[in-house]
Amino acid sequence: MPYPRFARRFVLTLCVASILPLLLAAKNFVKPVAQPAFTYPAHDLHRDEKVTIAADPYDIAEKAKIFSVDFQAGGFLPVFFVITNDSDQPISIVNMGVTFTTAHDSKLTPVSTSDITRRLSNPQAQTRPSPFPIPSKKVKGTLSPKEMDEIESSQFAAKAVEPHTSQSGFLFFDVGGISSPLAGANIDITGVNDAKGNELLYFEISMDKYLNAPPKTN
Repeated sequence: MPYPRFARRFVLTLCVASILPLLLAAKNFVKPVAQPAFTYPAHDLHRDEKVTIAADPYDIAEKAKIFSVDFQAGGFLPVFFVITNDSDQPISIVNMGVTFTTAHDSKLTPVSTSDITRRLSNPQAQTRPSPFPIPSKKVKGTLSPKEMDEIESSQFAAKAVEPHTSQSGFLFFDVGGISSPLAGANIDITGVNDAKGNELLYFEISMDKYLNAPPKTN
């Protein structure tokens, strides 16, 4: 009879229509909520200036699952970067410079959005070995508009940090082909200025603090 067949199709259509928005929503990128920088294992606190900077690498699958973009396939390490200003004056980070120095003195600076999209859009560039135990997805050679938006919206883009607030976002470093880039590495930050334009003493964040931190318990 045609009616049961129609009914089955109608029910199936309703199910798909109700589930599809949930599936699409689940893939939307949501930036982690930043905690005060001093709460992260790898941080540098300037007590006199009341400014703290933290770096939280997303080097394992459990953390990297927040992304739909396969940064690991391109040899990129996402690092969640948090700056907390506990002073009564704003600080400027317009001239901020960040350098990731490995134990073997390789000096890496954050890669740009265009560099990330260029490599992830080129299958030949995605064959670089990754030092992290994150399963790589199948290389597809193109990026969707949603993935392009994720790359753009995830990055650290603040130019200032207001009093008693934090700014956060991801910095991406090209670690393709570098064995164990975190062990013995430091992230150095310069160009952080106070409200009068005076540069604060440089920040140095040891990645060993992250690697040696006890595992979190729920």
